[in-house]
Amino acid sequence: MTESFGRMATAVVAGESGAQKLVLEKARLKVVAGPDKGKELTIEALPCHIGTHEDNDLQLSDPTVSAHHAAVDLGMPHGFRIRDLGSTNGIVIDRYRVYDAVLAPGMLIRLGATEIKVIPSKERREVQLSARDHFGSLVGASVKMRELYATLERLAGTDSTLLIEGETGTGKELAAESVHAASRRSAGPFVVFDCGAAPPTLLEAELFGNERGAFTGAVTARAGLFEEADGGTIFLDEIGELDLQLQPKLLRVLERREVRRIGASKTQQVDVRVIAATNRSIEAETRAGRFREDLLYRLAVVRVRMPPLRERREDIPMLVESLLERMSPGRPAPALPYGTLELLTAHSWPGNVRELRNVVERLIAMPESLPFEKEVPLASTGDVTQLSAHPLPEARRRAMESFERAYVIEVLGRCNGNVTRAAQDAGVSRQFLTRLIARYRLRGGDE
Repeated sequence: MTESFGRMATAVVAGESGAQKLVLEKARLKVVAGPDKGKELTIEALPCHIGTHEDNDLQLSDPTVSAHHAAVDLGMPHGFRIRDLGSTNGIVIDRYRVYDAVLAPGMLIRLGATEIKVIPSKERREVQLSARDHFGSLVGASVKMRELYATLERLAGTDSTLLIEGETGTGKELAAESVHAASRRSAGPFVVFDCGAAPPTLLEAELFGNERGAFTGAVTARAGLFEEADGGTIFLDEIGELDLQLQPKLLRVLERREVRRIGASKTQQVDVRVIAATNRSIEAETRAGRFREDLLYRLAVVRVRMPPLRERREDIPMLVESLLERMSPGRPAPALPYGTLELLTAHSWPGNVRELRNVVERLIAMPESLPFEKEVPLASTGDVTQLSAHPLPEARRRAMESFERAYVIEVLGRCNGNVTRAAQDAGVSRQFLTRLIARYRLRGGDE
């Protein structure tokens, strides 16, 4: 549910070739009550995370604030919004607990015992948006993805070392491959290496190669992956798991673009672009002494973040359509059971696009096997506990909305999307059911 409390100034400016610029007013978050009173943060990079853990942008010491409590992000068309990240004490605005709210100038946000004020700024931030709804194998037309495409398009024209960050399943390898395919190196090899998949004893030989007799079992000379990637791109997945002893050798390759095979007396030049990826916080790994700071600086010449699927739910219908087409080559894409798309869009997707792909593949094989509960849910103890955080009128309204939406999805599914039949089954007028369909942004089929 999204509560609207006003808006920060926003403008979309058309550019060349259909590209756009999103112009946003900057804003400051100022702690006005709680242990960190007086602390401020200007919202620059998005998303901006708030919580007690040290990897947050606005780190608080309030014990009633969760480690990862909330995130400020871009919410078209209103500008900035704040989202609850599953905190214990929630986000409270104007006495109401909210899960997703648009930020307005002067707004007071309460997280636990801490109050934060939103202070507008006259400074503006421009967000470049691509005109595309896909980039290589990446699919999605949301603001998040179009901003990402604009960045990747520019990076494809360079040889800069790139660090791609994001949760498991967000498409980091696809992003790297898409940058390679759009670059001058596209005719060269794209070599993938998972830094966490091979035993440390084999990593060096895999990456840098070996001469014959360099170690027990080295019966022939062998080129490493950097040599294999010469003229192209090497993608180092899960770079945060690279053995600490190998990190200086990788640093040397990045600095000099030369490799030395195990057992060799000479180095050889390689013409390789390096793209690395991680689902870890590299800064946290560096502070813990598990990752070299100088290597981080060489890898993170440019950094991009892959948004998790829950931050771009509006892309799910397009992703599902694309997945259905890819999984049905040479034949029409199958239709999913009615109401499935709404259920998929409402899911939180902890496994991101990879999880969505697996679910769609299963639905093609067994269309009746919905991945989530299809029946109209009854209020559980957990639901009531969550609702009890609100005043009774607000809790009643939320419960009714949840019930109505689930009921409409179920009855439309039973009637294959026929609104007239569904209304008869539900014992209401067609006009009333049509209003519910519009209110919850569902889809009713033609008769």
